[in-house]
Amino acid sequence: MCATCHQEQVKNFATSLHFGQAGYWTYLKNAGANPESADMQHAFNASCATCHATCAQCHISRPAYAGGGLLAGHTFKKIGSQTNTCAACHGARVGDEYLGKYDGIQGDVHWVKEGMPCIECHDTQSFHGDGQARANMHENVATKCTDCHTPDKLATQSQHVLHGDKVSCYVCHAAGEYKNCTNCHVGQDEKGLAWRTLDPSWMDFKIGRNPNQTADNPYEYVLVRHIPTNADLFKGFGIELKPNTVPSWQPATPHNIQRKTAQNANCTACHGNAKLFLTEDKVLSEELQANQDVIVKELPKQ
Repeated sequence: MCATCHQEQVKNFATSLHFGQAGYWTYLKNAGANPESADMQHAFNASCATCHATCAQCHISRPAYAGGGLLAGHTFKKIGSQTNTCAACHGARVGDEYLGKYDGIQGDVHWVKEGMPCIECHDTQSFHGDGQARANMHENVATKCTDCHTPDKLATQSQHVLHGDKVSCYVCHAAGEYKNCTNCHVGQDEKGLAWRTLDPSWMDFKIGRNPNQTADNPYEYVLVRHIPTNADLFKGFGIELKPNTVPSWQPATPHNIQRKTAQNANCTACHGNAKLFLTEDKVLSEELQANQDVIVKELPKQ
């Protein structure tokens, strides 16, 4: 029905991460899952696919994953509600970080000072897709810090000149700890109803090495977040992934940016501060092999 008027958006939506969840499949294939397997398709559709969104789940109602419910009767909203659409699904991490809902950790300066909604940085291509199938959210789609904070302005500050392409913006400007998760398991009960379990999350702040340096992401050091997937993720469906094949610590983009933070207060706040870095002693023994490209072997000297 939407395509009757919005042909281009609907055509592109087939490539949207919100609909196709290509990022999930990228991880699963790297972890040894066979996307052609009927069992894997069944497990994915019963568990992971419940997070995907349709046109109506942003423009008319809350996403089904968040319980549904009309936003404003049967009124179509050109821009979905930040609280009832964006944060309804992305609340536990991104939304709560951005709005400052974690005790003792400031909300993002873009929200606290300027009241910028999500769509200011995540444009319509981020939601509708751009006609190309992409593996992750930040592959030439999401806005980068330097799109607004241009290099010529940053060049007037010595710390930006010194760190240049070595350190991502988040390392210095994330306001504090952010949520990390572990040990997600999914399956079906005897009635065929899907279930999911997850260990309690924890707040952490860790600087790791960038495992995939590119021209658009040249940084040697990035922030990393522990992800919940593991070898037993689909054990409830009789499927076992390959352990120690995909890093359990992945590059993170916390949405709690501030100009001044504890780690950029002075040089020694970061350099030589072992607490901030993902070193081997902070990684579970069964995860060491998979995280070798992320673990910091030698701390930056003072």
